[in-house]
Amino acid sequence: MHDRQTKLRGALSRLFSLLLCATVSASAGTISSAAAAEEIVARLSYHWSPTHHSAIHAKMFADEVNRRAEGRLRIDTFPSGQLFGIREVFAAVAAGSVELGGIVGIVSFPPLNKNYNVAAYPGLFRSYKEQRDFFLTSKAGMEIWGDITTKSNTKLLMFDPVGPVMTFSAARALDSVAAMEGLKARALIKSERPLWNALGANTVSLPTGEVYTSLQTGMIDTINSPPGSIKAYSWWEYLKFAQLPYQYFSDAYVMANGTWFNGLPQDLQDLLLEVGAEVGATSTAKIMQVGDDTLREFEERGGVVTMLKGEAKAGFDNLMNDKVKPDMADLLDATVLEAAQAFTSN
Repeated sequence: MHDRQTKLRGALSRLFSLLLCATVSASAGTISSAAAAEEIVARLSYHWSPTHHSAIHAKMFADEVNRRAEGRLRIDTFPSGQLFGIREVFAAVAAGSVELGGIVGIVSFPPLNKNYNVAAYPGLFRSYKEQRDFFLTSKAGMEIWGDITTKSNTKLLMFDPVGPVMTFSAARALDSVAAMEGLKARALIKSERPLWNALGANTVSLPTGEVYTSLQTGMIDTINSPPGSIKAYSWWEYLKFAQLPYQYFSDAYVMANGTWFNGLPQDLQDLLLEVGAEVGATSTAKIMQVGDDTLREFEERGGVVTMLKGEAKAGFDNLMNDKVKPDMADLLDATVLEAAQAFTSN
């Protein structure tokens, strides 16, 4: 009898231990699942190579958000067009195919609102600040910006400029209008075509990922580009000549799908905007120096930079006024151009 009671107590003890272990394991699993469910994972897609100025700061933005979010939100970055290219990423963010994207405004926005082309109007804006202030504070600019973000269901998180745009060539020194006739030029956006048409260039439409091979094969010999891009994509292996002054200030943005952003807890929304403001200020503060430094390296590699002046400058000014600007006016409403000109004259 005593033996049976002993065996019974042992069995009950073992059963209790098993039940306790199962309960602890289940509880741990529940806690682990709950913790995992709390982490929100987002993808940030951009076409820039990892060494590009904009890519560096997009990654910096993601890393800082991840650090401060402390496991509640994680942003994974996908550079070099791994998910979407320069022409596709804005539509992908708008559709929710990806939560975040690095977007070049002059490439992505005009199909939604042609008046964003004012950003590429040669010589109009004198700085990134002036251009941004137009879109975010003036009546005409706010109407354009609001229309774009409403139609696309997107939210601006961060300014991440790609750089001021100038002309580079592999063919010859860009020191006169005559020297630029008949070049084989790459066009990324519609607003570039009036200049190339006025110069009688043979123009090819190419995304960023195809420029290197096209320069290598001779399909093109001339491009408009921020200085930082010719280094980041190794285009300066073929480009040997450059022309100043800068034509316009190409801005880029880290933007979020609006539905995804609005579905986040308020503190995470605030975190994204806070980090975006901080890193965006850093990116903007450095971008002009990046251009200067790149041009210095370009010259050290044997490149020739021509600053238009005197008769050469007058020749280009006449070409711009007589042919290029009238053609560009067809790409945006006259009232918007007048509003921008009035804004920059103040």
